[in-house]
Amino acid sequence: MTELGRAATAHTIALGGDHTVVLDWAGATDVGRRRAHNEDSYIARAPLFVVADGMGGHSAGDVASDAVVRRIDTAATEEFFDTATLEDALRQATDDIEIAAIGTELGVGTTVTGAILTREGDNAFFTVFNVGDSRVYMLESGILRQVTVDHSVVQEMVQAGMLHPDDAESHPDSNVITRAIGFGAEPSPDYWRIPARPGLRLLVCSDGLTKELSAPRIAEILARTDASEEAARALVDAAVTAGGRDNVTAVIVDVRGITGDEDIESTLPTGPAPAL
Repeated sequence: MTELGRAATAHTIALGGDHTVVLDWAGATDVGRRRAHNEDSYIARAPLFVVADGMGGHSAGDVASDAVVRRIDTAATEEFFDTATLEDALRQATDDIEIAAIGTELGVGTTVTGAILTREGDNAFFTVFNVGDSRVYMLESGILRQVTVDHSVVQEMVQAGMLHPDDAESHPDSNVITRAIGFGAEPSPDYWRIPARPGLRLLVCSDGLTKELSAPRIAEILARTDASEEAARALVDAAVTAGGRDNVTAVIVDVRGITGDEDIESTLPTGPAPAL
């Protein structure tokens, strides 16, 4: 487990001229009730809000998730980030993971998902990215929406009409993912763009949270808990209480204020409907 960054309140970032964006953020993680080791890692600091869920057994999964968050963290030297730098960091992490995988039979890898703060002129937006089945959600105007689309066997079955979404988590192949960082594969994230608007709340989490808490339950906790740090901890604690079958990690980022234009076009997925 690797935790990078620390909780922040009212962090102001200059966008140019008199334009600014004000953010709060925090992260929380727990080993859960059934695992001996936490293979999740995360970054919670501007411009990076990232969660990685390692795979490959005890120490190997931890090494994979650590490699990803450290490479991304090292690459972020300014208060904004971009996809080209992200993908270069993921390639370097893939090389690191290949070294860690030497001598293992099943290979080593990790999911990675997150939101990177990006600048366009004097405006700020979040570029949401995903590889695997960790997720990013957005809460805005009281509506929770899943932004990312899982790279998993059950998600492909749902999209093909072979499986009802309500049955996905209980399916025998619910843990089988179709895309990851590692295993010798070229990193291939999917991307979405969300304008940084006042009142926007993003949740970045590992599947240890979403396998224990339904979307309405997540929405209820997010809606009742205003402080970023309290919200992240409340979600993790609720997932552990609900079963804690896996490691659980949550990163929250809140847009508390912004000056400047707020008409940047969003690119949200057409698949997942609003959860609540």
